[in-house]
Amino acid sequence: MNTRAAKTILVTGVSGQVGFELTRSLQGLGTVVALDRRSFDLADLGQISKVIRELKPALIVNPAAYTAVDLAEKEADLAMRINGEAPGVIAEEARKLGAPLLHFSTDYVFDGTKTGAYAEADETNPQNVYGASKLAGEHAIAAVVGRQWCFEPAGCTAGEARTSFSRCCDWLRINPRYASWATSSAPLRGAGRLQP
Repeated sequence: MNTRAAKTILVTGVSGQVGFELTRSLQGLGTVVALDRRSFDLADLGQISKVIRELKPALIVNPAAYTAVDLAEKEADLAMRINGEAPGVIAEEARKLGAPLLHFSTDYVFDGTKTGAYAEADETNPQNVYGASKLAGEHAIAAVVGRQWCFEPAGCTAGEARTSFSRCCDWLRINPRYASWATSSAPLRGAGRLQP
């Protein structure tokens, strides 16, 4: 279990909507270090490792991503580096520290043909470069730390999340009231909120 006295929580993508809301939600749980692209560029895999090694966070929260869905078709290599490779580097550094990783994916990993909400166990079938790059990121994380660390908008249940986190991090609890997906990042303030 991770019982560091000074709990540093690294939040990536603070300039994005999800990163911004998560940074607000995590206040009071430890020292929140919220980084934007200038300080934590997912296209620079070496910088990712360096920053994580210097900060030694007790928890890494990664909502950062290449999110320009249409532009990803023209910038496939960049989208794949940011969404596909960088999460694997983050996961490896988290594993070395014994720190949990909370990673956010997208429903674009699915083909959109299902009626109703997708579940994490549903078959993936991305229809564009963005979806394929996010799926590659999920696979990169799973290859390092296992599937229980990878959460999608329609991902695991709150009970599964609590079980996964409680195995490694005794100072976190996850509120069982959460949203499966949201059109706004504001619900993250209360949905799936981590509590001391």
